[in-house]
Amino acid sequence: MDFSLTPEVDAVRRRIRAFVEERLIPLEADPASYDEHENIARPLLERMRAEARAEGLWALQMPKERGGGGLSMTGLAACYEEMNRSIFGPVVFHGAAPDDGNMRLLNMVGTEAQKDRWLQPIIDGKVQSSFAMTEPDGCGSDPSLTYTRAERKGNDRWVIHGRKHFITGAAEARHFILIARTGEDERRGLTAFLFHADQPGWRIVRRIPIMGPEEHGGHCELEFDGLEVADEDVLMGVGDGLRATQIRLGPARLTHCMRWTGMGRRALEIAMERIENRMAFGSRLADKESVQQMIGQAAMELDIGRLLTMRAAWLLDQGSLARKEISMAKIVVADALHRAVDTALQLLGAHGYSKDTPVEWMYRYARQARLVDGASEVHRMVLAGFLRRRGKEFFAWGADHG
Repeated sequence: MDFSLTPEVDAVRRRIRAFVEERLIPLEADPASYDEHENIARPLLERMRAEARAEGLWALQMPKERGGGGLSMTGLAACYEEMNRSIFGPVVFHGAAPDDGNMRLLNMVGTEAQKDRWLQPIIDGKVQSSFAMTEPDGCGSDPSLTYTRAERKGNDRWVIHGRKHFITGAAEARHFILIARTGEDERRGLTAFLFHADQPGWRIVRRIPIMGPEEHGGHCELEFDGLEVADEDVLMGVGDGLRATQIRLGPARLTHCMRWTGMGRRALEIAMERIENRMAFGSRLADKESVQQMIGQAAMELDIGRLLTMRAAWLLDQGSLARKEISMAKIVVADALHRAVDTALQLLGAHGYSKDTPVEWMYRYARQARLVDGASEVHRMVLAGFLRRRGKEFFAWGADHG
C-alpha cells in the first residue's frame, strides 16, 4: 500500500492540526474548561463544535449527503490521529466513541427509515447515543454470554428484561442500540434493538465510578424491566445481533487506535519540549543516553502501531474484514500509548504527576486501552486462532477479505 495521503485528505488533516493547536490545546490548561468528570464542559463543547462544523471538520466518517465528511478509513486514520493530539479533540469533531461506532453501524445496516429516525439526529449532534452490550457476570468480550432477554409480545413487538453495565455515555444518551437474546442458537441467538431514552421499562441503576476521566454520560449500569420495542426498531433482522456487533466492533476498535496514536504523539511532544530545556548534572536531559533510549523506544513503538493501524484501515477500504489486522493494531497501539504516556510522565517527573500538564490525565485514561473493546489477551487468542487455521497464509500479503 501507498502510505502517502491524497492532497484532499492531507488538506483536511492540516486544517484539523491547526484547529487543535490554535483552538483546543490552549483550553486544556484552564480548569474552567472541564466538567466534574474531567471532560470538556458541555457549554464549551457546544461552542467548539459549532466552530468545527463551520470549518467543515464535522463527522468526517459519515456520508457527505448526511452532513459528514465522507472520508475513507485511511483518511480517518490520519485525521483522527491529529484530532486526539488534544484530549478534547475527538468529541469536538464528532469522532469520539461511542457515537462514532454507533453512527457507522447505523449507516451501514439501518433501513432508510431507521437512518432518518435514529442516525441523523446523532450525526447532527442533537442527541448522544450508547451501545448496550456488556453485562454483569455475562457478556463482555464474549457476546455469547448475553443473558438480557427479549420475548415476543403479540405480533409486532418485543419485551426486554435484564441488566447491562459499563455502558459508555448512557447517562446522557437519548438513542440506544441494545443487544438481547432472542434464541439459543450460537450464531443466531442475539438481536439488536433500537430504543429511545424516554421509553418506559428501563432505568439507570448507577453511574459507575472509574479510575480515569470519563466520557460525557459516564459508564453506567442499566436495568431492563419490561422495555417494549416494536419490530420496526429491530436493527438488521431477528437473530442478526451477533453480526451487528461484529460489524460495529471491528472498525470501532480501529478508530480507538487512530485516536490513541494521536494521544501518544502529544505525550511525547510534551516530554520532548521538557527534556530539550531541562538541565540536570551539567547537561540537558535530551543529551543523556538513558533519556534518548526511553524516547526512542516509545517513538518506535508508537510508529509501529501507526503502521499497523493504517494497514488495517487500508484493508477495510478494500472490503476486507481485517479481523486479525485489527486485533494486532489494538494490542500494539494500546501498549504503545501506555509506553508513550508513561515515558512522558517519567521524564517530566513531579511536573508530569501534577495537573500542570495533561499527561497525568492521559496516564489514567491510557490504562483502559488494554481492556476496552476486547482485552489484549482476547485479541492474542484471536491471532492464535488465525495462525492455527491458516498456517503459512497467516503471513500473506494483500487483502484476503477474511
